[in-house]
Parts: sequence; structure tokens; C-alpha cells
Amino acid sequence: MAAARTPHGATGVGGVKGKSQSGGSGRIGGPVRAVGRALHFPVTGTARGIRKATHAHGAGESGLGKLIELHGVNGAGDVMITVALASTVFFSVPTDEARGRVALYLAITMAPFTVLAPVIGPLLDRLPHGRRAAMAGSMLARALLALIISGAVATGSLELYPAALGVLVASKAYGVIRSAVVPRLLPPRISLVKANSRVTLGGLLATGVAAPIGAGLQAIGPRWPLYGAFVIYVAGTFLSFTLPPKVDSAKDEDVALLASDEEHLHGPHLRPVKRPGLRTVGRAVTHALGANAALRWLSGFLTFFLAFLLREHPLTGSSAAVSLGIVAVSAGVGNALGTAVGAWLRSRAPEIIIVVMLAFVLGAAVVAAIFFGAFLVACLAAVAGFSQALSKLSLDALIQRDVPETVRTSAFARSETMLQMAWVLGGAIGIVMPLNGTLGLSVAAAVLALGWLATARGLFGSARHGGSSKPRVA
Repeated sequence: MAAARTPHGATGVGGVKGKSQSGGSGRIGGPVRAVGRALHFPVTGTARGIRKATHAHGAGESGLGKLIELHGVNGAGDVMITVALASTVFFSVPTDEARGRVALYLAITMAPFTVLAPVIGPLLDRLPHGRRAAMAGSMLARALLALIISGAVATGSLELYPAALGVLVASKAYGVIRSAVVPRLLPPRISLVKANSRVTLGGLLATGVAAPIGAGLQAIGPRWPLYGAFVIYVAGTFLSFTLPPKVDSAKDEDVALLASDEEHLHGPHLRPVKRPGLRTVGRAVTHALGANAALRWLSGFLTFFLAFLLREHPLTGSSAAVSLGIVAVSAGVGNALGTAVGAWLRSRAPEIIIVVMLAFVLGAAVVAAIFFGAFLVACLAAVAGFSQALSKLSLDALIQRDVPETVRTSAFARSETMLQMAWVLGGAIGIVMPLNGTLGLSVAAAVLALGWLATARGLFGSARHGGSSKPRVA
């Protein structure tokens, strides 16, 4: 009876047995749970840290945080395909044969892209209510094309080239849509420049993480980076639909034209037109876009020219792979620093920043051409990355300042398409240049000098004429 009245007492056999069992399971379960938490924390802790960073300052409530994460997924997938293609087309054969392969790659992929790129923006202007679906479609298309490329890599089939063209077009279409979407997701406390810098930084960080993973997968087999890209793009397809519904809103939006476009359509005096809602983005934006095109041209030129030059003539004391790695890391660090500084300088005059950055990289190209060497090549890559990032953010600031909100998304789409075409042109010239460092960088400096003169004359000329850079309603 005593045992029954005191079920947890010392005299109760059942109570003693139950206490012994629970104590034993507690002694065993505690360490197991601790080990589980220790193994689980790197994943959950990292995920929480990323989410906290991307959703700060109201970005979580507005949906900008989701776009930052999506852009990171996009960058990770693209770098996986880049690793696979570079290993197949560039690194796997001697230099002369590699130049032929890359030239063929440019002819089959880049040349058609220059024809398709101008229509990407206008086509997307016609789909203002389907931006989430368009971004998801871009991801899904690249996922399927990654599988096609994986088969072509194994068999050496020519399917590689049209599939690579499809990846390129889908990637650039995503870039255009992303530029048009950012203004729709601005939190109240974040400017457009800072929002773009955070999105860009998210992509750069994801690329930096995915690049060595892709290289590791490449060591297992040439198909594996493409399988990794497939998984990443599928995840991006679903993530696209998690963006807020306001991404698909197109209320009160019009189509933006560059100032030169409007002059072409309606003459230099901007006579009144019958079509309502037609606006120009202004001369300041047009000239700033020209400066950014020069810098994007330089990026494409250096990508291909230095790739072959450093493979044939590595930097002093380094192998070809190490030389290319040094230049790539320098460019990436410069790009990240430019993006960070762009957010800090968001309240400064963007026209001045663009002109100064173009002059800065022009000086670096002249010095590198005259005193060609390992250190100066790495410095040029870093300066080019820094200047391109900061100038692009300044162009974004000009669009925010001078372009009416009703046409701003269209202006972003058109400008992004033009910049992609400039990169293609620079890459094409870089592939056909003789492998002479001084000659190649002299050509680059000459192009930058022309771009700087045109930009400085246009921007400061507009300022002297009393703010003619402001948008005008026709």
C-alpha cells in the first residue's frame, strides 16, 4: 500500500525502475542531441545569418531580400556552367586550338546574341504582368540546357554551342528582368542605388562560394558542375515564385526611350508627338550609359584577351592557371569594393563619379600598357572591376533621379541590354587580338579614351546648357 501511495518513492519497485530508465535515456539522449545540434548549427546558423543580412532594413517586408537570394542562386548556377564550359572549350586543348574553339563559340553563341539582345528589352516590356514567370522560365530553361550541355560535353557533340547560346540568352533575359524588378521592391529606408548594390553583392558572394565548389565537381568529372547547375536552377525556378505579387504589377508604366531614340523618331527639336506617355530618359542618362558601355566593353575585352595572353605568357613565377586565378580574384575584389563604395557614395553627384571612374581606369590601362607586368595587370583587373561596379551604380542613381517612375523599369531593361551588347563586342575583339600585352592594352586604352571624351563632353555640355539632361515629356 505504501508503494502504491508513493509511486515515485524509493520503496516502489515500479518507481525505481521507471526512474532508472528515464535517467538512462536522459544520459544517452543529452549527448546525442548536443552532437545533433553541433552538426546542424553550421547549416541552420549560416542560413539564419544569410536571411538576417538579406532581410535587413525592411528588405524582408518589401520582398527585396527574396530577390537578393534569387540573384545569389542565379550567380551560383551561372558560375557552375562557366566552370564546365571553360574546362571543355578552353583548358582541355593547346592554346592555338583553344583560340579556334573559343572563336567558334563566339561565332555560334555571341554573334546571334548580338541580334537577339536588342529585342529582349522590348519583348519584356510586353510582359509586365509576368515577370515572376519570366524569371522562373529563365531558370528552368537554363536547368534543362545544363543537362543538354552535360551530354554534349561527354560526347563532343555540336549541341554544346546552341545550348550555350540558349544559356547566354536566358541569363541576360534574367538580368534585364531583375533590373526592372528592383524598383518595385524598394523598402522605404533603402535607396535604389543601395538596393542594387545589395543585390549585386549577394550575387558576387554566391559566385565566390560556388566557383571553388564547381572546380571541385569538375575534378570528379566534366558533367558534375552541370549537374550542380541543374539543381541550383531548379531551386531558382521555385524561388522566383516566392517574390511578392507586386513584381508583376505594371500600373501606370510606359516604355522608355533614350534621348537619341526620340531624336531619331521626332527630329532634333523634339516636336510634340501624338502618342501619349512617350518620354525620354534624358541626355545625362544617355551619356552615362555610353560611359558604362565603354567599361563593359573593357570587361569583355580583358576577359578573353587576358585569358589567352596569360595562358601563353603566364605572370612571372606563376603557372597559367595561377595567373588567371590572380587576375580573376583581383577583378572580383575590385567589383565587390566598387559595389560597397557605391552604396556609401549614393548621395554624391553620379555624373562626376562616372567621369572620374572612366578616367581612373583609363590611367590604369595606359600605365599597364607602357609598363606591362604581372603586378600592373592584376591592378588593371582590380581597377576595371571597381570602376565598372561603381559606374553602374551611378548610372542606376541617374535613372532614379532623372527618369519618371512610370518609365523607370523600362529604362533599366533597355540599358541592361545595351551593356550586354557592349560586353559581347569587347569579347569578340579580345579573341582576335594578337597575344601582345602592350598592343592589346594600348587598344583598350584608346577605346576608353574615346569613351571618356564623349562622356565628359556630353555630361558637362548638358550641364552648361542649363539642365537639358532632365527628362522631357513629349
